[in-house]
Parts: sequence; structure tokens; C-alpha cells
Amino acid sequence: MSTPKTTMAGPVNLPLPEGDPNPVAGCRQCLGVAVTRANARSVGDYSKATAANVVLRTHLREDHGAE
Repeated sequence: MSTPKTTMAGPVNLPLPEGDPNPVAGCRQCLGVAVTRANARSVGDYSKATAANVVLRTHLREDHGAE
């Protein structure tokens, strides 16, 4: 009878998380999302801050042509 393997084959390499997206100067929607993100972080709501980053990245891609 063989002994089952209980370890992983190799190390797991995870990338660093992306930085916060930057709002476009003069865009009210960008500013609004950035303020929401800052307010969420100030009260420790990191889930809401992360959601704001997703909204901002989507807005930047769709409305400003960012990649």
C-alpha cells in the first residue's frame, strides 16, 4: 500500500494586487467614485472601497477608453 501525497507540487505564486485606479481630472463621475472609496476606507469598510475600485475601473474603461 502506498502513502498518499499530502503536499503541493510547488510554490504558489500570486501577483501583487493592482493599485487603486486614478480618477480623471474634471470628471464628476470619477470624482464621486473616488470620494466614495475614500469615505469607505475612512470607516474601515474595505469591501465597499474595493467595490468602488471595480466601479471606477469599469467607468475608466467604458467612458475614458482606459485599459
